[in-house]
Amino acid sequence: MAIPALLACLLFAGVSIHLWRRNVRLKRESFIRTFDLPKGLFDKLVKRHPHLSLRDCQLVSHGLRQFFLAHLKSGRLYVSMPSQVADDLWHEFILYTKNYEQFCKQAFGRFLHHTPATVLAPARRNNDGIRRCWRYACLEENINPKAPTRLPLLFALDTKLGIAGGFIYALDCATLRQTDGTVHCGADLAGCGGGGSGCGGDSSSDSGGDGGGGCGGGD
Repeated sequence: MAIPALLACLLFAGVSIHLWRRNVRLKRESFIRTFDLPKGLFDKLVKRHPHLSLRDCQLVSHGLRQFFLAHLKSGRLYVSMPSQVADDLWHEFILYTKNYEQFCKQAFGRFLHHTPATVLAPARRNNDGIRRCWRYACLEENINPKAPTRLPLLFALDTKLGIAGGFIYALDCATLRQTDGTVHCGADLAGCGGGGSGCGGDSSSDSGGDGGGGCGGGD
């Protein structure tokens, strides 16, 4: 085979693979946004947080979808969970073992394990997982992750819903940090374009994750 023809074949194969992967990713994103949670899941969440309304539970569900999308869009890398109430819904979802297994297969092509913050090694507790989650949650809502004007839903949920012991974020909390170490700063994560090492984070928290992240999942 002539070299030009061989190069053309290789180029065609490369483009075909790229388009196929893109199509798979788009289908998985669409599935995550639209799949139906198991019946009774919100009832389980309300038992943990009795003050939540149906609309509140729907917001939590939307936040959990943002977390799943962040994991998918990161290339299925490790992402930290920045919301206690979304993490609680994730816990309850996992207990529906068949439903959760089927969801993971369609959404990610493999099982997404839940890793409690207490068993993560220090390198994982202070890793880029929370920054990855910040980046993709921002992009999901058309927020510039480097210069945000508001918090994405997933990072605002616990404050918005008054979750006891939840993670509290503010865009610029330099003043709050002086008096309350439980506030985590979205501004600290805003400069992290791709979640690479060297990005700044709030290390004053003892919550189990850099910048306020708790449990997480992924490689």
